[in-house]
Amino acid sequence: MILLLESETERISEEKALSIDQFTSPIDGSQPYTRVMKKTREGRCLFLKDKLCAIYEYRPLICRFYPFQLIDLDGDHYQFKETNECPGINKGPSLGKQFFKKMFEEATTLMKSKEIKRVGTG
Repeated sequence: MILLLESETERISEEKALSIDQFTSPIDGSQPYTRVMKKTREGRCLFLKDKLCAIYEYRPLICRFYPFQLIDLDGDHYQFKETNECPGINKGPSLGKQFFKKMFEEATTLMKSKEIKRVGTG
């Protein structure tokens, strides 16, 4: 499931000249995310074209963090949780506190921002 922040939804809508409802559906109970990306009949992301992301420069936070997802526990406390579908879980090096701190700082910046910064590779 590709969850989206409000600012991400608006940015993709603007960049791709699509209405928000053309590529997302509203979702409740997954704060700070407000929408979920619709998928193709095959269950793939609508923006995955020939194994490449068509919105890579402004891809959703959840895609940047994959295979992790940021969970809002109570508005003041957050937790990163891994997705079980990723075949690489527990196969690479352990990720330290600094890795997650940097990801959380990026997340809080995006959650506070109406404008999503373009993020390249790295």
